[in-house]
Amino acid sequence: MSDDALSNLLHEERRFPPPADLAANANVTAETYAEADADFEGFWAKQAERISWGTKPTQVLDWSNPPFAKWFADGTLNITYNCLDRHVEAGNGDRVAYHFEGEPGDTRAITYAELLAEVSKAANALTELGVKSGDRVAIYMPMILETVVAMLACARIGAVHTVVFGGFSADALADRILDCGVEVVITADGGNRRGAPSALKPAVDQALERCPDVHTVLVVKRTGQETAMADGRDKWWDDVVGQASDQHTPENFPAEHPLYVMYTSGSTGKPKGILHTVGGYLVGVTYTTWATFDLKDDDVYWTAADIGWVTGHSYIVYGPLANGATSVMYEGTPDTPHQGRWWEIIQKYKVSILYCAPTAIRTFMKWGAEIPAKYDLSSLRILGSVGEPINPEAFVWYRTHIGLDQTPVVDTWWQTETGMHMISPMPGVSETKPGAAMRAIPGVVVDVVNDEGHPVENGQGGYLVVSKPWPAMLRTLWGDDQRYVDTYWSRFKGLYFAGDGAKKDDDGDIWLLGRVDDVMNVSGHRMSTTEIESALVSHPRVAEAAVVGASDPTTGQAIVAFVILRSDDVDADEGADIVKTLRNHVRTEIGPIASPRQIMVVEELPKTRSGKIMRRLLRDIAENRELGDVTTLQDSSVMNLIKDNLATSSGED
Repeated sequence: MSDDALSNLLHEERRFPPPADLAANANVTAETYAEADADFEGFWAKQAERISWGTKPTQVLDWSNPPFAKWFADGTLNITYNCLDRHVEAGNGDRVAYHFEGEPGDTRAITYAELLAEVSKAANALTELGVKSGDRVAIYMPMILETVVAMLACARIGAVHTVVFGGFSADALADRILDCGVEVVITADGGNRRGAPSALKPAVDQALERCPDVHTVLVVKRTGQETAMADGRDKWWDDVVGQASDQHTPENFPAEHPLYVMYTSGSTGKPKGILHTVGGYLVGVTYTTWATFDLKDDDVYWTAADIGWVTGHSYIVYGPLANGATSVMYEGTPDTPHQGRWWEIIQKYKVSILYCAPTAIRTFMKWGAEIPAKYDLSSLRILGSVGEPINPEAFVWYRTHIGLDQTPVVDTWWQTETGMHMISPMPGVSETKPGAAMRAIPGVVVDVVNDEGHPVENGQGGYLVVSKPWPAMLRTLWGDDQRYVDTYWSRFKGLYFAGDGAKKDDDGDIWLLGRVDDVMNVSGHRMSTTEIESALVSHPRVAEAAVVGASDPTTGQAIVAFVILRSDDVDADEGADIVKTLRNHVRTEIGPIASPRQIMVVEELPKTRSGKIMRRLLRDIAENRELGDVTTLQDSSVMNLIKDNLATSSGED
């Protein structure tokens, strides 16, 4: 195999067929794949019938000016009518839309009729404040119901929302407000995090020192902490929204009308504003929520993510609401006030679908299986994972200890840019393999290609591409069409490529190998950090691992691993013994070429508030460089702990 190809390292023999009763009643069947393959546009025309149109589209896809797609372009709709009004009109106004669980223990169940009334009031209030179709509104909020109301109110009147994750700094917020041309900001006094109120409004005040065009700030009272209010500019949500009428007639907008801009990090340092539009996006997320999670009317659905990320937009707000689902929404962290909080919530609400990140699953592994074992998790029937490739041992632990050895695990690959799931097993069809993304969902066409853009053979690795447009795809980067073309469409002609490596196994199923930026070149072999991390975590002593490549005078790059041991397995006297054991384990699982030069045992890994491991910072440590920016870390003190640990646990030999 060419040195240009990603080495195909791990082999996984375990298989999990779908439960017979689930397969017998599944939303997606083998025939669904055949139908999509036979008539691509006809398939998506059929999925568009899941939503209510003001003007029904006659055209499915306009790809006359690639890579600028238009979907259902001559149709009109109101996205919140689809999420709220139509369910109330159908007699389901009393159905619970969200069971809200605050971190301090406060709860609220809001029905579809109640949510419609709240969104109507907020839409009227925004209109009174001068917000009109096409205007941009920034939302900088905790995980509370008013965040959903704010998003839907913007969408209802045709305003474009840009939600900025509440963990971002004032500078990051200001950058996004300025790039998007925001004039109204919706925020809160604060949110609850790890047992204490965490202020949000001061970051808004600091950001707006750079943003003179913002004329109004709406502030939700969540924590009750003392909050400075600027005369004329700042208004309490309750004073403005609380007084508005709860009657509002939605207006239909063209399918290509902007819905939201979500910023994601860019290689140049300037964030990229991903633009999604109402029609194709709603069709995509409505269909995939129903298909990937095998959603039924009586399900209780919980996406354990933050609305500030695309997972929250697609699979906490728009996808579930468009399907009329009952969701759980939780404000806080998994260990507040105790490490069983998630399982307590699942038991309380009889959650049947759980969707969360592999980072969370590995944290639970570290805490120990005896914690979820204390709770009744028998209501769960589908488990999903999102955010990064799930390593095989986390997959098996999740299925065994959370799914009680019977629930399918659907590992989903998609991105902020794609808007919807692109690769995932279908729970009633797929015989899943731990760690494998499997194959494209029906209606999506992906491939793995080599450096020349040609499809690789089974058993080989390369670059993951999407070879046909899809409804929820980003339309451009806000204000920068050329950067959109250069970033996603220039590497391979006619193919969408967003930077992920992948391999096809011997069956043609797809395994994600992480960002190609994280690929290491060791003695001429290009290897994925993901596979070596998976090998380390397959050892029973390891809860979590992060691998980076560091410069090496002999091999070009050498493998440096950072591992967290399971909490019930830590022995301070082991030292080099565990390092040697783990190095030998990797040699056994993959081969000598993948043996780490260094293995450092650490207590924590540097992670963002969304749970992503900051491998850039670990590379700084591995190469003895000064640390880069740590402002987006959940806990910046982690880096000092790792550095202090370095001398005693490097385990070189």
